Amino acid sequence: MERFRTLLVREEKRSQTTQKYLRDLHKLMEFVKEQPITKEALIQYKEFLEQCGKYKASSINSYLVAANQFCEAMGWTELCVKTIKIQKEVFSSENQELTEPDYERLVQAAMKNGDKRLVLIIQTLGSTGIRISELQYITVSTLQTGIAEIYNKGKIRRILYPSSLLAILQEYVKKEKLDSGSIFCTRTGRPLDRSNLWRAMKKLCRITGVEEKKVFPHNIRHLFARGFYRLEHDIAKLADVLGHSSIETTRIYIKTTGREHKKQLDRMKMGVLKTLVWEEEQEGEKRKGKNRKAGVLKEKCMESMKCNTEKRCRQANPAVEKSEREVSEKNIRKRNFGAGGGKK
Repeated sequence: MERFRTLLVREEKRSQTTQKYLRDLHKLMEFVKEQPITKEALIQYKEFLEQCGKYKASSINSYLVAANQFCEAMGWTELCVKTIKIQKEVFSSENQELTEPDYERLVQAAMKNGDKRLVLIIQTLGSTGIRISELQYITVSTLQTGIAEIYNKGKIRRILYPSSLLAILQEYVKKEKLDSGSIFCTRTGRPLDRSNLWRAMKKLCRITGVEEKKVFPHNIRHLFARGFYRLEHDIAKLADVLGHSSIETTRIYIKTTGREHKKQLDRMKMGVLKTLVWEEEQEGEKRKGKNRKAGVLKEKCMESMKCNTEKRCRQANPAVEKSEREVSEKNIRKRNFGAGGGKK
């Protein structure tokens, strides 16, 4: 374990990342106990994580990644196991999405409690989209230019302060008589502990009625991302603002809820159009069938009327009927005579 920790430090992994790998690796050590780590043992470990029913696929992958990193660090690359393939979700869970009204209620609750620093922290996270670990770069000197340089994950990016945020930060610095350094830090000048901030935000939930599972610092970053994308519709620019190396990561931040996704589908009206076309086709076939039946009935009616008219005419004038009969008989005799002459 110590060798693994040393290698992570040499690779310049963040302290939070190093701690996460070590915690996840500890679960593997508990599973194998004092047995040697083999390919079969790692496959059994993966099956245990899948079948115990305690972990989501994303959590299982996290444990497997830590195990694979350990194997690679030890030179046992042949022992690495495959992670679970997860289909990207099109929409997010509605009960875990922090909304703008939720955010506003949290800010108002912090103000009522008189916790000015917490008010500013929430608003800084919500106005800039920075990570909680990046609060240390919000310094007094950056308020002069309105631009802060953020160092994280081996990269540097610059962020702008919105005018409204810049004004309240300048006012806070003036009242607190801060001359230099980070605006949000402990009394000893160290960066804020995320667990303390997490607990402070959870307390606000009891006042506001906002669900606790919605409220954590990183969820405010997601709220910022959705708001920015709604205005700009530029995912590449949003990725730069958030400090993402891959747009695929940014896509996770801008997922809509199931309710909003359903609204988008409803606006397409594809199902309604197909139903209407199908109904119109049915109605057209019905009308054609009715027309055909009406035509046949009309023809029969006309034929019947013609026969009846001719019959009444003959009955009204016997001489005409007698003349027609004589003509008919004469024509028959001619045909018979012609046929007989042909035989001779």
